[in-house]
Amino acid sequence: MPQRASDASVLIVQTGSTLPAVRARHGDFPDWFRHGLGLRRGEVDVVDVATGENLPAPGQYAGVIITGSPAMVTEQLDWSEHTAQWLRASVDAGSAVLGVCYGHQLLAHAFGGEVDYHPAGRELGTVAIERLPGAAGDGLLDGAPAWFPAHASHQQSVLSLPPGAVALARSAHDPFHAIRFAPRAWGLQFHPEFSVEIMRGYVDARRPARNGNCPQACCATRDCAPTPFARRLLRRFRAIAVNAT
Repeated sequence: MPQRASDASVLIVQTGSTLPAVRARHGDFPDWFRHGLGLRRGEVDVVDVATGENLPAPGQYAGVIITGSPAMVTEQLDWSEHTAQWLRASVDAGSAVLGVCYGHQLLAHAFGGEVDYHPAGRELGTVAIERLPGAAGDGLLDGAPAWFPAHASHQQSVLSLPPGAVALARSAHDPFHAIRFAPRAWGLQFHPEFSVEIMRGYVDARRPARNGNCPQACCATRDCAPTPFARRLLRRFRAIAVNAT
């Protein structure tokens, strides 16, 4: 269990690390989320489940964020399956929960949805996200623009929704870019924590692996663009989790 700071309200569940070249320039996943949330180091605790660190009792934190990962949910690694069970318990215990990329897919898996490789291949770059009718009145996505840009980098996707889940947003590539799994539990396939520079780092790193299946807009770093609404979602989640205004 992490050493709980007296004012820590958010737990970041780290499920891996970013690409070495990106980490050398921009830090790692927890740094990006902490910055996006607008919280100081002492206000955020981190548990790296992929390296065997232990999770706290469910419900100990007001907010829980699950990061992306180089792992795949379909590998059903022991730490991942344990984290999936813990996430369900955390939702039941009253924590607000937000999964991003791998975390989004892991929540879908935990609640009974289907996750696997996307049949059209990788989605990479700054993509157009369309708000869906289910976002009306949603605690996180209500009031989203009809379309907004967001950064994406993934091979696996949620292919079918868990029972009771609601799709909130989609892209041309992926029909489930944002999902509400429970009244205070969401998944985002896109990356609100990515800056333009981080997205460019991923595009450059993936250049040798491109197979023609990624959207045309992702194929040059010059096409990476700011994503102001997507980035604001982390502050919205913070407000939900800690009842801030």
